[in-house]
Amino acid sequence: MMEKKKFRLFDAVLMAVVVVLVVESVAPAAAIGPSQFFWWIALLILFFLPYGLISAELGTTYDDDGGIYDWVRKAFGKKWGGRAAWLYWINFPIWMASLAVLFTGVIEQTFQVKMGTWTNVAIQLIFIAVITLICCYPIADSKWILNLAAIAKIVIIMSLGILGIYVAVTKGVASKFTVSTMLPKFDLKSLSYISVILFNFLGFEVVTTMASDMPNPKKQIPQAIIWGGILIAFFYVFAAFGMGVAIPASSLSASGGLMDSILLLVGQHNWFVVLIAFLFMYTLAANLISWSAGVNYVASYAAKNHDLPSIFGKINKKTEMPTGATVLNGVIAAVLVIAAPLIPNPDLFWAFFSLNVVALLGSYILMFPAFWKLRKDDPNTERPFRVPGNKFMINLMTWIPVTLLIITLIFTAIPLNGSASEINDKGPILIGTIITVIIGEICIAHSEKQDKIQQPKVDSKIAHDKGAN
Repeated sequence: MMEKKKFRLFDAVLMAVVVVLVVESVAPAAAIGPSQFFWWIALLILFFLPYGLISAELGTTYDDDGGIYDWVRKAFGKKWGGRAAWLYWINFPIWMASLAVLFTGVIEQTFQVKMGTWTNVAIQLIFIAVITLICCYPIADSKWILNLAAIAKIVIIMSLGILGIYVAVTKGVASKFTVSTMLPKFDLKSLSYISVILFNFLGFEVVTTMASDMPNPKKQIPQAIIWGGILIAFFYVFAAFGMGVAIPASSLSASGGLMDSILLLVGQHNWFVVLIAFLFMYTLAANLISWSAGVNYVASYAAKNHDLPSIFGKINKKTEMPTGATVLNGVIAAVLVIAAPLIPNPDLFWAFFSLNVVALLGSYILMFPAFWKLRKDDPNTERPFRVPGNKFMINLMTWIPVTLLIITLIFTAIPLNGSASEINDKGPILIGTIITVIIGEICIAHSEKQDKIQQPKVDSKIAHDKGAN
């Protein structure tokens, strides 16, 4: 029998970069301006390092299919597990809606056309339908989708960075990159975009699933976290530098910034711009396809444990894919893009994207305390990988990231200065967050009620079967 190929450090780092790197969030991060360099370094140390180590311990210790839902449920009970699963899952259809909006925006920029509102909506619905259909089949797990996406992401990011360096040397820069401008600014705009940097770091727990294939996971996992985090930050900052050279941060659009930057850096509308646009549109689809199985399996697992409605647990018996949760993704995303023209926020991509960020970060707020509690209540379970440090360090690594998540969510979703522009920008995000939480509570309460109704029937059947035997 052939010996199973070991998962090397290089493989782990590459997987981290491929899974975590999300090209469409380069522009919102670049909109922070030159001070983003400070935030990348600070959040790499204060958030990504503890997040990576904690998700590595949880993922290798509690390795059931439920992921973050399972960790929170074990720590705080079924209801909180259901909340974690809901927030983790609901971010996906909102993200799908945001990328559908961005998809049509890229078409308009690339082909220099202005499509009508309902033409845009029709194309967005086709995008959602195609993605949903693909995600219902095992092709969604195909490595070639991820590999092609990796190549596309690297081409886009390196193009932005290299063109930025060339233009900076030959023509100068649109943004001032000085020590003073790179120091952090604590204005509302900058702080509201920091949630995007946190979002850009998430997804590393996927790498921890390969711990059993690593020759030395205790050593390789922290190395993969450190090197993966540095590379991810480098790629984002390199691309953002190119965008900052082309467009002043104050004028950078969260949705159109990437293609606007390419056009300005190249200097004309040519074949290279079209190539980058097609690669960009492919990464939008590939990101969704690659992430779909993960979030949908978590929702399906929660439904099987009666913590989300039973429709989430529907599985295609032939393909074993979670079709119930997958179809719901498409339905919710479709409803959002149809309702989008009624939303007052002028940047629909940012409105949807920031709402999806709020939901996803909300689920991770529950993950860190779950780690802390499981360390305290379940110390005897064997941990293939264990976060190093004494009790003081464990407290720091738990509560600093939680504090950062809560602060950034407040700045992202809550209008703080009361201005009309901020209310227009953040009002829909806040309302969307409240609606999302309320629907989640209704789903969890319904599941709890159904579980109480079904449990006596199950107990009665077990008792009957024992009596018959």
